[in-house]
Amino acid sequence: MLNELTLAQTIKDLKNKKISHKELYADINKAIEKDNKNLNIYLSLDEKALEKAEKLLNTPLAGVPIAVKDNFCTYNTLTTASSKVLENFKPQFESTVTKRLQNAGGVIIGKTNMDAWAHGSSTETSDFGRTLNPRNPEHLPGGSSGGSAAAIAADMTIGAIGSETAGSIRQPAAWCGVVGLKPTYGRVSRYGVASMASSTDSPGPITKTVEDAAIIFNAIAGHDPLDGTSSAQTPPDLTKYLGTSVKGLKIGVIYQDIKGVEFANEKLMEQLKVFEKLGATVEKADAMDPHHAIGVYTVVQRAEVSSNLARYSGVRYKNDRSFFGDEAKRRQMLGTYTLSKGYAEKYYELAQKVRTMFIEDLKRLFKEYDVLIAPTSPVLAKKIGATEGEAMFGELEDMLVEASSIAGLPGINIPYYHDKETNLFLGMDIIAPMWREDLLIQAADAFEKNTDWNTWRKKS
Repeated sequence: MLNELTLAQTIKDLKNKKISHKELYADINKAIEKDNKNLNIYLSLDEKALEKAEKLLNTPLAGVPIAVKDNFCTYNTLTTASSKVLENFKPQFESTVTKRLQNAGGVIIGKTNMDAWAHGSSTETSDFGRTLNPRNPEHLPGGSSGGSAAAIAADMTIGAIGSETAGSIRQPAAWCGVVGLKPTYGRVSRYGVASMASSTDSPGPITKTVEDAAIIFNAIAGHDPLDGTSSAQTPPDLTKYLGTSVKGLKIGVIYQDIKGVEFANEKLMEQLKVFEKLGATVEKADAMDPHHAIGVYTVVQRAEVSSNLARYSGVRYKNDRSFFGDEAKRRQMLGTYTLSKGYAEKYYELAQKVRTMFIEDLKRLFKEYDVLIAPTSPVLAKKIGATEGEAMFGELEDMLVEASSIAGLPGINIPYYHDKETNLFLGMDIIAPMWREDLLIQAADAFEKNTDWNTWRKKS
């Protein structure tokens, strides 16, 4: 089936006229019709996607279908952030990421489900129903970009876009057994994305392979004058780093002694021998305890949530603030509390000081190592309903990626273990210094090509 092709192969086959857009979209739509009702991945679909695609053959992305998380504004198309506050909202402008995708020849086939306002790591907080994990529908896909990761895992798209505040690309990618690239903060524009925590929000690709992630990164990265936090640095062409040797690369393995991560770390250490065989040096490294990052991220994120969600009212969006879900209300209340007089110094300012400690600790490690590696998530994807009564579910599940997120660093998730009994995956998180996405691609691509964990490389 053509929907099982990678992005790179699809572009190649379209341009060589080995396949047609009509055939490609027919197979994609068959997959959507078969499973979307059960898995609840897409909230809306573009019925004119094929018509648009057929005009885009001579573009870099050649008219391939791309699934986009529903917190990216798309002109005159429903953009809900999976919240009933926005269930009638059709933006009159386009986010920079989706505009760049379309300019490169990508077609937004549909908008994917997510945790409402990106509040969560399960896609169970969506006001439009939870998304299920295509690898095992009794389990969660992760979040908040769970719909985009599930769309890739279910072959309901060729490529996808997510956004990460702390784990929201990498964690669902891990739970769904796919690739998720979180760029350096400021590398990809946030303009037109419903803000969650403005100091860490980072859009990025969720894909079938590392090569596919590099291709989409090239399409969306770069300076944007509409985003005040956008970097003026020219992004690298990540496809140039595919297939490059990792000989001489120095890898630091962090978070090896964290309670609750024993199984993931055991399997990780077995797989890191692949890098050693390829000529890289692998050493255990001491990093700040990620448990401290939970408190830092919780306080900073809640504070920024309370500020960002203050703009949503019935005056502009028809549905008033009574339509907010429980998780959004909890986060706004806690954020407002931590910013209030007499408490900002006690909580918010202290959190920012500890955040700086994490930044400095990671800088120290990068003086010795080229990249750092740890499991993306402590465990395999959890079962449906695991979030019930767990107010800190997301922060605990994202514990291993929070330090890199609050430091603004780039990271990539790639599968490194498959549990045959459950058909679920563990994901490896590779972290690099700011602006060094090239190192991520170099290391991740080498691992992917020298192992059998990637589902789509097995098929090709």
